[in-house]
Amino acid sequence: MSVASRVIDTVKRHFISGVLVVVPIILTYIVLKFLFESIDGILQPIIHNLFGYFVPGLGVFTTLLLIILAGILTRNYIGARLYKYGERIMIKMPVIRPIYSSAKQLLEALTTTDTKTFKNVGLIEYPRKGAYALCFVARYVVLKLKDKKHEAVTVFIPSTPTPISGIALVVPVEEVIFLDMTIEEGVKFLVSGGVASPENLIQKNAPPRAKEDEVTSETC
Repeated sequence: MSVASRVIDTVKRHFISGVLVVVPIILTYIVLKFLFESIDGILQPIIHNLFGYFVPGLGVFTTLLLIILAGILTRNYIGARLYKYGERIMIKMPVIRPIYSSAKQLLEALTTTDTKTFKNVGLIEYPRKGAYALCFVARYVVLKLKDKKHEAVTVFIPSTPTPISGIALVVPVEEVIFLDMTIEEGVKFLVSGGVASPENLIQKNAPPRAKEDEVTSETC
């Protein structure tokens, strides 16, 4: 290996390591910035109406305080019970329920290995023929078109570098290329913009239909 190749290889390794450090920090910053600005936009008009002036940094301070308090509360018995009680109220509210439940399920699916969440990582041709998008396979479904039934799967195609948003599709099973990749590896791939990608994307056989999918399909 030449000197130039070794230098390029070294720079590449350091770049990848740097991306894995910097990208999560940037994403955390974006989320916190959104929270800061949202809370600041709510509180500043109230403070101004009450006292006649604005308080610089109120959103930042309040957000940090709320996050710390939430962490303290949910780590003790009483706080955990209150959180579950509040969550039950949220789930029962007609307008908030679908938004809250869906957002929570998506976050849990991307951050846990629970078998009720995403089960597999795959590739589908999207947005055009010959181009492949990484997707998370959620479950098997039966697609009924006129008088014919087709075996399909529901997949979620996350956006990059924030995989908590994206699009959901129903596609025929045979159009999905199942990969030998864990959900965690798939999330790393997306957050890093493809930089933290394995050298080989290995196809595996389509996994068998899960029992809960069979029950769902039979009752469709």
